[in-house]
Amino acid sequence: MAETGGPLPSVAVVGCGYWGKNIVRNFAELGALVAVSDASEAAASALSKQHGVPSRTVVDLLADPSVQAMAFASPAPLHAEHARAALEAGKHVFVEKPLALTVQDASDVVHLAHQKGLTLMVGHLLRYHPAVEALTALADEGGLGRIRHLVSNRLSLGKVRAEEDVLWSFSPHDISMALALIGEMPVEVMATGTAALKADVADVVDVSLTFPGGTTARISASWLHPYKEHKLTVIGEAGQAVFDDTQGLAQKLAIYRHEAGYRDGVPTVSKSGPEFVQLSAGEPLKSECAHFLSCIVNGATPRTDGVEALRVLAVLDAASRSLKSGHKERPLAVD
Repeated sequence: MAETGGPLPSVAVVGCGYWGKNIVRNFAELGALVAVSDASEAAASALSKQHGVPSRTVVDLLADPSVQAMAFASPAPLHAEHARAALEAGKHVFVEKPLALTVQDASDVVHLAHQKGLTLMVGHLLRYHPAVEALTALADEGGLGRIRHLVSNRLSLGKVRAEEDVLWSFSPHDISMALALIGEMPVEVMATGTAALKADVADVVDVSLTFPGGTTARISASWLHPYKEHKLTVIGEAGQAVFDDTQGLAQKLAIYRHEAGYRDGVPTVSKSGPEFVQLSAGEPLKSECAHFLSCIVNGATPRTDGVEALRVLAVLDAASRSLKSGHKERPLAVD
């Protein structure tokens, strides 16, 4: 857990549903929760009693100067509106992904946070997973050499949405990981998908990314897959890594030192066994919430700040345009 270095900021959580209740629990366990809010009085009341904090309206929380920060797990179409209102009220903001549904709305929120000098953090949860933290550190240190290709599969059966397609529901996590590992924005995005259950709501999506340095990535998402697969494979010139989130902690992150090349014009491959990386146990969401508190206290930039969220949204937007056009699309410039 991140060290805050000072008194904890007071946090109110808006949204007490499927995911919001986990955010409420973690801020409560960290000692920062002061209130909850939800459109459903029953949902808010249940968590209010469970954690010993009042249930209050959003309007009331925005007007209360003793509430220093607000965390939003509200429906995605409300994220930008809620974030703007909290920032205007002088609150630090944690908001679940996506930050907004359009690049322009997200950009407006990011600029407002900068103008107000307030912390803005977006919930790209897997960036706080111990396996992803270890993998990112390894890549940054050059432990995999130059990354040439990346494959991320987020496949399962269920959690079907009626409005939000699988691209927007599942893929922000994978895009965030890909951008962090590769370290640059793609120049081309190509997406294909299948809307099997409802017209115009893709249930299966494949996204191909091409980066300026020649690195490529493929991201696949489906909520119609017969079995669960949450796996990230990174292929570098000095090694390969596999993060398999369906495995136990001891085998979640494996490093391979396979070698491949040409010798006297003949392709050769030398295989090696996996080296499993020892990971520290811990709930990624708790690490994420603790990081938010630490950034407020210490004035640090969150790992998944508004700018990072804006880049992820630019890729999502390009992929959505590609799904409709059937052509490669270029992400909007956001830096």
